[in-house]
Amino acid sequence: MKCTAIVERCKDTGLYVGVPGFADAHSQGETLDELNKNLKEVMAMLLEDGDPEAERGHDETSSPLSRRRRLLGC
Repeated sequence: MKCTAIVERCKDTGLYVGVPGFADAHSQGETLDELNKNLKEVMAMLLEDGDPEAERGHDETSSPLSRRRRLLGC
């Protein structure tokens, strides 16, 4: 299974933050390799629990990244 994640570096923490496009799913890492590994773990856990709900809507305020920025303070 291939998924696309939105990745951004938080200016406050210096961590890379990734949002794979599933409701309430995100991860972070000090390097892109660490982030990729962490995102794969998150996706595996979601898939173990059944079919995760894909995010809907991509406008500025409801996008997964916008919500994560508010959540993480980035």
